[in-house]
Parts: sequence; C-alpha cells; structure tokens
Amino acid sequence: MSETYEILALKYGENAARKAADNYMNPLPDDHASAMPIDYFVFLIRNANRTILVDTGFDHKEATARGRKITVEPIEVLKRIGVAPESIKETIITHLHFDHAGTMDQFTSSKFHLQASEMAYATGPCMCEASMRTPFTADHVCQMVRHVYSGRVQFHDGDGHIAPGISVHHCPGHSKGIQAIKVNTAHGPVVLASDVVHFYGNIEQRRPFFITIDQEATLKSYDRLQALAGGKLRDVIPGHDPLILKRYPAWKPETEGIVHKLDAPRMG
Repeated sequence: MSETYEILALKYGENAARKAADNYMNPLPDDHASAMPIDYFVFLIRNANRTILVDTGFDHKEATARGRKITVEPIEVLKRIGVAPESIKETIITHLHFDHAGTMDQFTSSKFHLQASEMAYATGPCMCEASMRTPFTADHVCQMVRHVYSGRVQFHDGDGHIAPGISVHHCPGHSKGIQAIKVNTAHGPVVLASDVVHFYGNIEQRRPFFITIDQEATLKSYDRLQALAGGKLRDVIPGHDPLILKRYPAWKPETEGIVHKLDAPRMG
C-alpha cells in the first residue's frame, strides 16, 4: 500500500545578483539582462514512518571558494524545524554538483541514493575537461566514493524505488546521472525536479539552463517530468526558483521565506 508524505522546501541561501543570461542557455534578447535571482534549497520528505532528505547543499567553506554567499548551512535549517542530521537515515543525492552534494559528511547515519551513471560521469574521462568538471568539487566526489566503500550508497540504474510512494527517475541533460523524485502526497503526485529544471521558466518555456551537457536529453527530460506529474506542469517543483516560496505556503508563520510546504495545493 502506498503512503503519502509531507514535502518541505528549506531555503539556506540565495544569489540575488544573477541575470536571465546567467540562467538560460539561449536568453531572449529582450530579457537577457533582467534580474533573475537563484535560491538554494534542500528538500525534506517525511511522514510518521520515515524522513528522507533530498540533497545536502553546500557549506560556508564551499561558498567562499566559489564566490557564493549562503545565509546558514543546510543542517541549521533542519535543526530549526526539529530535525537532527543524525536522525536522517536516507538521503537522495540528485546529482553530484557542488550545491547538491556538499555537506554529506554531516549526515553520519544516512544511506545515500545515487544514479550509477552520475558516479561514472563524475569519476570518468569527462572530468579531464575543465569545462565539464567545473560544477563538481573533487572533495565531494571523493566523499561519495568513501561512502561506497563503507557500504552507505545505494545505486539506481534509471527508475528506482526508495520507499512506498517515493521513487527516483533518471532525467539526464543537465548532468549525465541527474535524477528527479516522484512523491505521493495527499493532493496527488509531486515531482521534485532538482536541477533537471532550475526555474519554472525552463520547463514552461522549454528553455534549458545554461549548464546543459545534452540539450536534446534535457528537453526529453522535461517531457518525462510532466508525465511523472500526471501531465500537470504545476506539480513539477524546480530546484532553485524563488517563486517556490510564493506559490506554496509557509510551513509555519515563523518560517515564511525559509521553510515552505510543497504537499499543499499551489497558490498561484
């Protein structure tokens, strides 16, 4: 029997200086210089039986190294809502880019779910090219390798089952092994797209993010996401869009702008 879940978006940082030209592969001439901030999230899926983290974000050290700025580290937002990092037993790593796999060492009790093709990509010949390896941080990839050797990684090859009502789905294009997550909620299926879709505009206008290793695969992945959401684009949640915090309600009044509830009906 399938279960239903609460889904929380936890914002831990932002980059307010970005423009549309920074976010779209082919920005339109009339909007390439327009402001288009990016938010940094991790996501929490939970019910009475289990709590599952989606991605681990990045820390202040990584932010400094890459010229980014975050408000707090992801574990601090988790602690704010009463979730201790050691209590998380399952973490889905959507892909190994620096802003999604950067604090794995802080989740000492967790097993990590990853597409096998992402590990092969992040440790293979493509990483000999500087332009291909830029979104990755070697220390993060090495951490995942160590987790493999300690028996803490479950690899998936395409679609995979995580728990009743939670599945992962290979949706390549942004990275070779990126995966999205389909979650059953009381209001129907919700698809956490991660960086398969950074912004609503990527999938709604079919304009890929500027870091795309395979544009054709990305566009096909957009179709896959829509199908996973039962044909409803509104139930596909992008990985970095500030509009998430406007389209879904705060978990509690005091978490407005920080923790929002994605299993609730969308407000706009």
